[in-house]
Amino acid sequence: MLLDTAALYFRAFYGVPDTVRAPNGQPVNAVRGLLDIITRLVTEFPPTEIVACWDDDWRPQWRVDLIPTYKTHRVAAAVESPAADAPTATEDVPDLLSLQIPIIRELLAALGIPVIGAPRHEADDVIGTLASHADVPVDVITGDRDLFQLVDDSRDVRVIYTGRGMARLETLTDAALLAKTGVTPAQYADFAALRGDASDGLPGVAGVGEKTAATLLADFGDLDGIVAAAADPASALAAGVRGKIIAAADYLTVAPTVVNVVRDLKLPAFDARIRPSTPEQDAELDRLSAEWGLTTAMKRVRTALFALTERR
Repeated sequence: MLLDTAALYFRAFYGVPDTVRAPNGQPVNAVRGLLDIITRLVTEFPPTEIVACWDDDWRPQWRVDLIPTYKTHRVAAAVESPAADAPTATEDVPDLLSLQIPIIRELLAALGIPVIGAPRHEADDVIGTLASHADVPVDVITGDRDLFQLVDDSRDVRVIYTGRGMARLETLTDAALLAKTGVTPAQYADFAALRGDASDGLPGVAGVGEKTAATLLADFGDLDGIVAAAADPASALAAGVRGKIIAAADYLTVAPTVVNVVRDLKLPAFDARIRPSTPEQDAELDRLSAEWGLTTAMKRVRTALFALTERR
């Protein structure tokens, strides 16, 4: 189970009132919400391993260099002289959530869930790498449509999509994705590049929406086939769409690199197996539960996680 951690803790923050507080008065609504989300997920989709994938760089400069509008609307403040491997801008994160992110990392570590990121890359790229090289079935937990490109029945990779809320989870396989979007997983990145995505600052091709993008990919196979058809006066491509594709030629040259997740990162070694807790771990979890006023939520997630070890 690969968690798109930031997507989940943002959902938790907005889904649980900030009146949920620790004994010291600090809000812990995102923390409690994330713990409850993990409880729900591991109960409904029992994993043998679980990884919290992390945005070490939520807006990598190499993606911005290709498409300057990439996530621009989510930038809080620019960094004038960042270190070579540091994020180039600060994400606009609510103050009450920022305070909780270190607590989230601390609790994940105490639960035995490794937090894995990579310099100059997003959690999407970590997920892409782990999903592409796993030797066991994979469930990707995300609200990010870009990760639909990872669905692969032949390798038992599914996406559990949270975009419609935790009460309406969608399990996406090859057939489910085709029914939902009209394209295959292998076509999804090209589909996203054509359609664009305002939430990521991707302009897409002007005048090409989801239906047109899906039709073009059904007719011409992939983005290269569409671009080639636009350049061929004898092709069956309609004149209006041809003009739109040609006008967007510069964008379409760089968009696939931005939209495609990286699948070959060198990641640190880690052990994601869900194992019985040790007495030392239990004592630390008890301490953290009391410190942050999360006894009930922690009990639920501990029970759900460690119950999995009894099944094996």
